Amino acid sequence: MHDLHFKDPLTEQRLFRNRMLVALAGVAVLLGVLVARLYNLQVVNYDDYRTQSDENRIQVRPVAPTRGLIYDRNGTLLADNRPSYTLAIVHERIRDMDATLELLGQLVRLEDSDVQKFRKRLQRRRPFEPIPLRFRLSEDEIARISVNEFRLPGVSVEAELVRYYPLADLFAHSVGYVGRISERDLARFSEEDVRRYSGTQSIGKVGLERSYEDLLLGEVGYENVETNARGRVLRVLERHDPEPGRELTLHLDARLQKVATEALGEHRGAVVAIDVNTGGVLAFVSKPSFDPNLFVTGISFNDYRALSDSLDVPLFNRALQGQYPPGSTLKPMMGLGGLADGVITAETTIKDPGFYRLPNDTRRYRDWKRWGHGNKVDLIQALTESCDVYFYDMAHKWNIDRMHDIASRFGLGAKTGIDLPVERPGLFPSRAWKRGARGLPWFPGDSLNAVLGQGFVLATPLQLAVMTATMANRGTHYKPQVVMAVDGVEEPPEILHHVEARPEHWKLVFEGMESVVNSVHGTGKKAGAGLDFRVAGKSGTAQIVGIAQGERYDSEALKERHRDHALFVAFAPVDDPQIAVSVLVENGEGGGAVAAPVARELFFDWMSRPMENTVRAAEADGEGGNRG
Repeated sequence: MHDLHFKDPLTEQRLFRNRMLVALAGVAVLLGVLVARLYNLQVVNYDDYRTQSDENRIQVRPVAPTRGLIYDRNGTLLADNRPSYTLAIVHERIRDMDATLELLGQLVRLEDSDVQKFRKRLQRRRPFEPIPLRFRLSEDEIARISVNEFRLPGVSVEAELVRYYPLADLFAHSVGYVGRISERDLARFSEEDVRRYSGTQSIGKVGLERSYEDLLLGEVGYENVETNARGRVLRVLERHDPEPGRELTLHLDARLQKVATEALGEHRGAVVAIDVNTGGVLAFVSKPSFDPNLFVTGISFNDYRALSDSLDVPLFNRALQGQYPPGSTLKPMMGLGGLADGVITAETTIKDPGFYRLPNDTRRYRDWKRWGHGNKVDLIQALTESCDVYFYDMAHKWNIDRMHDIASRFGLGAKTGIDLPVERPGLFPSRAWKRGARGLPWFPGDSLNAVLGQGFVLATPLQLAVMTATMANRGTHYKPQVVMAVDGVEEPPEILHHVEARPEHWKLVFEGMESVVNSVHGTGKKAGAGLDFRVAGKSGTAQIVGIAQGERYDSEALKERHRDHALFVAFAPVDDPQIAVSVLVENGEGGGAVAAPVARELFFDWMSRPMENTVRAAEADGEGGNRG
């Protein structure tokens, strides 16, 4: 018979109670942990977590300042800001960047270069900063992105102002252009620069845009914005407005610039015009030029290669960086120096058989006119007909270091100090220079070449214009200046020094320069054709390739780019100089035939203006031979 087992109610009750107590204790512990955690979140670390929450919801975004505008002397807008729409991405809002880029590529046109530049920008971004992917979206592209907004968290279309140059290539080499901030730019940035350029994608690269970057940039502003989970801005909580960049007014004249550009025609070359009484640069042309708008938001590979591979080198600033043999354009300056140093006088004459020989030297230094200029050539005739032998003889009697000194006083062989970047200094040699640079002594033949602006001598078209302006105002040497005023406040002219010479010496040289243009035998007659005022000038022709002794210059036998450069310098009117001009025509051959007519067009346009052009100037007062 089996034993019967009966449940003990008391035992079961006790077991149940114990289990309940354990469960309640577990719940109590869990509640305690939860309360402690809540206390930690809400009390102990409240400030930290609130800050982190706000950073996820509230962002501080930089507000780019409006870049300062640039005007010519008459108020013509040369550099403007225009609205543009940019496709931008906030990296922190993107889960799969590759997938997002692929989808965007289906909606808008994306080049490989766009994506590559975008990925580079990602490496230098600030947290939650929108990074541009594509600039200048069309209306259709904006619409397609808007329709697909729900599929594109972290993607936005940003409106911004971008630089625009209304006159395109006309002022590319003076006003310059802005471009996107590069890795090289960033490497030079200080901490302050990083702050100032936050929210800004562009920086001045060339020309005035570069040299006046600090004034044109302005001061960045900031705003606190509230965003949703997708990064869309819901509202602006606080805003500190940026300070716009400062406005520049230039001495440059858009109409005169156009006249100079058109006068050069299809030639390569440069033209610089200067206000004699202030040093203000009225025209600054380097041709061929280019459209600076191509660079503003990043130039395409094909466009850049077309510019950089061109034989005509449109990106090269001939007026500022082109260093050319100035040829006979130096003869008036050299004549003045010879007079001042007593090497020649007004009565000095020479016999010109068409060549010159140094003592104990069989070599013939040719005159451009093979049969010579006569038996009694004085300084006036030497300038008028560009007689090389006269200046050969003067150079032989002169000291090269004294020649170097007068050239330096007129601004040759050194940078002019113009307010444009990357100016080149040219070269006027001396004994010390040749010994240091070439390890050779100075030879008498070197002086004969130097006095004609050949041999080692190099000058920029800008330097020749400054030289001519200094001649025009009888020795007052102004620093050339492009910017006339900042925010309407005029920059005063700066006189660097004064070239001393006796009044009769200035008068004699002026008479010779005037005869160049107005005499029947003058080499620059085309500079004054049809004008009702008198012009003083000097033509020049500079050799590119050497010609063996006894041979003649044969244009047809030379390639076009090996032919002589044509030059002309002049000022007008003679009795009250207002404007000085230098013209260089690459491979143009005849200074008087090709370059002089360009100068004539500038004189005609400027002097036919109403009298206000002269009012401002008045207020500011208070081997081989060269063919002319």
